[in-house]
Amino acid sequence: MIHRVLLISVLFLVHAGALFGADQKIEVFPAASYDRYTIYQALVFFWIGIVGLVVIIVMKLREIKRIQNMDIDKDEKDAPFLD
Repeated sequence: MIHRVLLISVLFLVHAGALFGADQKIEVFPAASYDRYTIYQALVFFWIGIVGLVVIIVMKLREIKRIQNMDIDKDEKDAPFLD
């Protein structure tokens, strides 16, 4: 009986503490507007870089496919050695 009352009171206090802690608002972005613009600018550059990398990878894959279709990547048996 005492264990149940103790457990219920501890759970109530933990839950009440969580409710009091939930009222605080945590700022994700700084309050100053110039800091906000700096963060947005960094995000824009980041995503431009990601899109640029994807474009470069797609171009390289197309080039590899074109070379494979032309059979340039295969070695010829009668090819002379360059000494």
